[in-house]
Amino acid sequence: MEHLNIEIKARSNKQDQVRQILQAHHADFKGIDHQIDTYFNVHFWRLKLREWKIENYLIHYQRENKEGPKQSDVILFKSDPSSSLKEILTKALGILVVIDKKREIYFIDNVKFHIDTVADLGTFIEIEAIDSDGTLAKQKLLEQCKIYLDLFKIPQEDLISVSYSDLLLNK
Repeated sequence: MEHLNIEIKARSNKQDQVRQILQAHHADFKGIDHQIDTYFNVHFWRLKLREWKIENYLIHYQRENKEGPKQSDVILFKSDPSSSLKEILTKALGILVVIDKKREIYFIDNVKFHIDTVADLGTFIEIEAIDSDGTLAKQKLLEQCKIYLDLFKIPQEDLISVSYSDLLLNK
C-alpha cells in the first residue's frame, strides 16, 4: 500500500499538554505500543521493520531531511510478527540500527499523532497528515500539519529534520 504523508517531528517535554489538547479535540486514542523499529542497510530511501502489538509493518520510505512539515513517500507491507521476514532481511541486508520506543497513537480524521519516548534519545511529538487514497492535495496535508504545529505550540528550535535512526546513529 503506497501513500503520501506530510509529517513533523519535534522534541517535546509537553506530552501532558499535547494529550489534553488531543482529548479536547476528541482524538481517537488507539493505544500505547512498545515498538521496535529495525532499520536495514539499503542503498535507496529507508527500510524498517516495525514490530509490536498495534502496528506491524515493513516500511519503505523516502523523506526530505528538513525541519518542519516534510513530504514522506511511504510503501507499507503488513507483516506477521511470527514470520521469518526479519531473519531474511537481517541475513540479506544487515541491520543498520534498532529503535526502541514507547508510542501513544491518536487520530483526528486523517491526521495521526504520536507521543513518543525513544530509548537513548528522549521524548518527541510527531504529526502525520496522511493521504492513503490519493484524494487529498499536498497543500491540504501541509495546512493540517501547520494547524496542529501551532495548536501544540511547538517552537521552531524543537523541530527535527531527520529520523530517529539518524539521531541515534549520530549520537
